[in-house]
Amino acid sequence: MLNPGMATSIQAGPRNGLRHLGVPATGALDPYSHAIANLLVGNPPGSPALEATLAGPTLHFRDAARIALCGARMEAEVEGTILSPWRPVLLPAGATLRLGQCRSGARTYLAVAGGFAVPEVLGSRSTDLRTGFGGFAGRCLARGDVLEVARAVPIESAGLEVGDRWINPTPDIDLERSPCPVRILSGGSDLAPPEELIHGQWEVMPASNRQGLRLKGPVMQTMHGDLLPSEPVAPGTIQLPPDGQPIILLADAQTHGGYPRIGHVIRADRPRLAQLRPGDTLRFVPCTPEQAHLALRGQRQRLQRIALAIEARSRTHA
Repeated sequence: MLNPGMATSIQAGPRNGLRHLGVPATGALDPYSHAIANLLVGNPPGSPALEATLAGPTLHFRDAARIALCGARMEAEVEGTILSPWRPVLLPAGATLRLGQCRSGARTYLAVAGGFAVPEVLGSRSTDLRTGFGGFAGRCLARGDVLEVARAVPIESAGLEVGDRWINPTPDIDLERSPCPVRILSGGSDLAPPEELIHGQWEVMPASNRQGLRLKGPVMQTMHGDLLPSEPVAPGTIQLPPDGQPIILLADAQTHGGYPRIGHVIRADRPRLAQLRPGDTLRFVPCTPEQAHLALRGQRQRLQRIALAIEARSRTHA
């Protein structure tokens, strides 16, 4: 690692089944892009990959490697050659990959064939940045860190090889629409989301992080007052703190909280949340549980089709 970028960590699948013990889910904030990056290099979808936020790292590859970049449109170049996302890239031994600023979106995933070698902790190889365990020493990567590949993959590359465009990421992350539409279900504290939440336009604030997106818009009040007895919360829960400005909880969210819950973002739209930057705007769209299940099923079916297409094309190019 020559330069770690703004906030680069190793993320894999979520840490499931431990929320009753106070352990957050963690994992890739945009699991859709994370999965495709891994599929493009021949890894299982939940394999450890780098999650780069807003400004990416610079890495020197000691050995030849097959990589893929998916998610935000982040500047990327190898020895003067510009790399585009959503395709496999073969890097020769000794190559230096430089990732720059995000042009749209907020998070890019870098997968390497064989996956990164990090230990499994509590059922996942993802980094829990708030508590400091998992991933690479429980922290964001730093200059001088050396990452090893978990599984050796024979790669014959005489030089840089960039694949043609393989994947169309829409409609699952939808980087271009503003305000970004985000579908929600009713919350736990109110029977329905407040009118101000549905009809308002919301701006993502700089204080946002992997724990939650802080929003700015119409000031809201709830019929329950500012604080309630602590209740379970989960990624996607929309809380309303005393200042009347909502927070959408993300993968590193706490497991319970006392703020009123005024809605819940459906799982299929959480990859979009991960790609919102400070200053971006969003609007909430009510939906039913049936529509939420249908959207998630459609997203999973697209991933399955993409996996089959990648496998078929890989055989053609073998």
